[in-house]
Amino acid sequence: METLTSLRKAIKQNNFTSHTSGLCCGLAQVNVVILPFTYAQDFANFCSLNPTPCPLVYSSKPGEYVLEELGEIDIRTDLPAYNIYEKGILLKTVYDVLDWWKDDLVTFCIGCSFTFDEILRNAQISLPHLEKGLNVAMYKTNIALSPSRLFAGNMVVSMRWILPEQVDEVVEITKKIPNFHGAPVHIGNPQQIGINNLSSPDYGDYIPQLDGWVPVFWGCGVTPQASLAESKLPLVITHRPGCMLITNLTHHEIIQKTVNKEKI
Repeated sequence: METLTSLRKAIKQNNFTSHTSGLCCGLAQVNVVILPFTYAQDFANFCSLNPTPCPLVYSSKPGEYVLEELGEIDIRTDLPAYNIYEKGILLKTVYDVLDWWKDDLVTFCIGCSFTFDEILRNAQISLPHLEKGLNVAMYKTNIALSPSRLFAGNMVVSMRWILPEQVDEVVEITKKIPNFHGAPVHIGNPQQIGINNLSSPDYGDYIPQLDGWVPVFWGCGVTPQASLAESKLPLVITHRPGCMLITNLTHHEIIQKTVNKEKI
């Protein structure tokens, strides 16, 4: 935990503002969406209707900014970088949201594929973006989402180059962790899902192709950010793509908490 403690301290002091891919191995990372209580149920419904890109693992009470269930996290300061949206437009990127916080804000945490990167790496799956120290590449697609009143649009996916002989194993591993996007939504030709140029990701870093490797695509928790232009809500706060919230929990503990919450 010393690594997490030192990293979280650096994040709180704005001394670390980069992506979190490959950091704090063994601990679950999550995407973050923060919005006014008035729109919280609609967003929860959106996640329920679209569990592959938006697997909801935690939601707070209105105004609650210490997320004790995830590790006594202060959601106002403990992300490396935040995006602020007003009326669907990206207003600015900031490194804490103390000045933006309001008592009616609800925090949603969505499972992140950075979590299964570590699981894949432990299974000896080669992941070039981690080996190069890069953020994962993310793309807008033509895969339509199920709308929930104010939230609609198309799915965003993350992409990883996978050796062809490891693709089946990758599918088997990731389909067992639906809280972190589950199995891939597409394998192979990116044009079939509306991606015309892999060298120009919409978010994250371009990962040059290695000869013979296969592009594999998963639902991505950046999906809500892509739908914000249509929603035009007065205020939405999200993580900057790739700058995830690192929890104190393993993916197994996140899954157990989610299961228990569903039983209540």
